[in-house]
Amino acid sequence: MSSTLLRSIQTRRSVGAYTQKEVPQAKVITVLDAARWAPSAHNAQPWRFVVVTDHDAKRRLAEAMADEWAEDLARDGVSPDVRRDLVESSVRRFTQAPVLIIASITMEEMDKYPDEGRQEFEHLMATQSLAAAIQNMLLTAHSEGLGTCWFCAPLFCQNVVRKVLGIPHNVEPQALVTLGYPSEQPEAPPRKPLGEVVFKSRWGENF
Repeated sequence: MSSTLLRSIQTRRSVGAYTQKEVPQAKVITVLDAARWAPSAHNAQPWRFVVVTDHDAKRRLAEAMADEWAEDLARDGVSPDVRRDLVESSVRRFTQAPVLIIASITMEEMDKYPDEGRQEFEHLMATQSLAAAIQNMLLTAHSEGLGTCWFCAPLFCQNVVRKVLGIPHNVEPQALVTLGYPSEQPEAPPRKPLGEVVFKSRWGENF
């Protein structure tokens, strides 16, 4: 691995605050183009992306997702005051980001199986493929001087996201990526040492 690529991986951060500087369309396209070069199961390329830049559309989406989240929080016993603060923060986070990218999957070109077990694994393979594409996006954005943050919020309200954005029923929202010029420089979060996460072939013998 080149030192440049390794440094890019090590210096990328999840950015929660952005300037209001407009992101050129060419840079957005560069980020999206990187996604399609990710590896995918069967080379099915099951990823689909929706780009949202209109402020009103971002607000409608953020508020609709927040309403669903508020209901979940209420069921979890979270107090009204805390729910309100969390929801307001969520709406603010998504409406203030210059660009939202909804990352989704489709099972159209994935293999079809008659049994539920193997079909569930096929769905998981599509999701893993999308994750690889998202990582390509995050690293490319970082190399272009942009910040990103990967959220899984659409997983919990897929039908709401579909309805607000007019996404077809056969496209399944999985994640949301905020994109823009960062107005903060977060510190690197701690990473576990290799000895805790890498093992030799015989379980228990770590590096």
